[in-house]
Amino acid sequence: MCGIVGLVAKSLVNQTIFDALTVLQHRGQDAAGMVTCDGNRFFLRKDNGLVNEVFRTRHMKRLLGNVGIGHVRYPTAGSSSAAEAQPFYVNSPYGIALAHNGNLTNAEELVEQIFREDLRHINTTSDSEVLLNVFAHELQRQRKLKPEPDDIFEAVSKVHQRVKGGYAVVAVITGYGVLAFRDPNGIRPLVYGTRSTPEGEECMVASESVALDISGFTRVRDIAPGEAIFIDLEGNVFTRQCAEKTQLTPCLFEFVYLARPDSIIDNINVHQARMRMGIKLAEKVKLMQPDHDIDVIMPIPDTSRTSALEMAKHLNVTFREGFIKNRYIGRTFIMPGQTQRNNSVRRKLNPIELEFKDKVVMLVDDSIVRGTTSKQIVQMARDVGARKVYFASAAPPVRFPNVYGIDMPSPEEFIAHNRSEDEIGEAIGADWIVFQELDDLKESVSAGNTDLIKDYDSSVFDGYYVTGDIDAAYLERLDQKRNDAAKIAPETTDHDHDHEDEAEADLHTEIR
Repeated sequence: MCGIVGLVAKSLVNQTIFDALTVLQHRGQDAAGMVTCDGNRFFLRKDNGLVNEVFRTRHMKRLLGNVGIGHVRYPTAGSSSAAEAQPFYVNSPYGIALAHNGNLTNAEELVEQIFREDLRHINTTSDSEVLLNVFAHELQRQRKLKPEPDDIFEAVSKVHQRVKGGYAVVAVITGYGVLAFRDPNGIRPLVYGTRSTPEGEECMVASESVALDISGFTRVRDIAPGEAIFIDLEGNVFTRQCAEKTQLTPCLFEFVYLARPDSIIDNINVHQARMRMGIKLAEKVKLMQPDHDIDVIMPIPDTSRTSALEMAKHLNVTFREGFIKNRYIGRTFIMPGQTQRNNSVRRKLNPIELEFKDKVVMLVDDSIVRGTTSKQIVQMARDVGARKVYFASAAPPVRFPNVYGIDMPSPEEFIAHNRSEDEIGEAIGADWIVFQELDDLKESVSAGNTDLIKDYDSSVFDGYYVTGDIDAAYLERLDQKRNDAAKIAPETTDHDHDHEDEAEADLHTEIR
């Protein structure tokens, strides 16, 4: 899971891209980067850290131009060094910078192809660099001194033929404009919008519509699966379907956890989808325990609040905020190691004793992955006097790894591994646990767009991978990269500098 943005404007784009990345920060807190283009010259700034840490005033002053792209990184497998931060850049053909959200499932095969057939060199472990080189090679094969939109779309078509997985992409081509495209299954989200200025029309593409909203862009529509959009320097928009076979199967976990509630993804209002999840949970509680003894329903901040509120409303149970969140602590789901996650939970949440004392409490969370946070929160509730602690998850048990850009851990590290739902409840210390049914979850989301969406990438819940290329051997290789033991490695020194020498992180190059 990462956040991407691309912009063609009539004035400097650095501040608008910065603002967009700030509201996409929830999609990645590991690193940030931005490339702008002024004439035939690229300007790049990227490093580990949050958006407001990576881009200081001195960096913003150097990011010149009316065209650019940006990225916030959330690493899956591989290195988390500053060298892996996006965007990546190649100087041939034309000069191309690219950033992407997702994961290529055939990246290792592509690296071999790129070396032996395309005669290109990959310098990092990032599949984004792989994707960039595949696109650059296919565009170079068009052999045009000045590429037309049709040439660019033809290159994207070739990318779809070679690349597998889930991916949403933004790229800037020096002297020509911004390109964006989405995988044939539409697994990762991508939307575009426009803004009218006295100088003319401006266009932005982004992972979520909230990035458009905060800068005054009007959402036009989502990019379709397999579709590409090219915005030239004058703001003219060209689109084409570039994949032979497409099916919209967006990631279901986007609506459960990843996306902001004020975003619209594939014409679905995320907030409303989460409201419906809460209603479905309430219906299941009524079915399982019509004479339940729940005194109060509390969300585990922040993602579950919408579902918890609707659940309380439909059960006619009091809704209370029982935990105060420290907003200066990152999302524990994203943290790379179990020790960091354990240490962060107590620093992140603190219970309000008054709301728990002598009550039967139903805690509501968006999902349970490792169970680390859930177990500690249940114990917190008991420590401050809860008589009973129930737990509800707005999603079904997570039992399978995600291969399309979300860092789900090794299956053995899931709390649901080889456990029934009741056993999961026992493992986290809850007196009773309620999980959303998968069909109910899909229905909660689909109600927002019944015309276009017939199914989802729900692989983390049911183990079905929509790209059709995932086997046991692939999952075993992925497991070796993602388990917590693999993530315990010596700290790199890429970010342990005072930023005085930024030659590797900043690029000022002229393409002639």
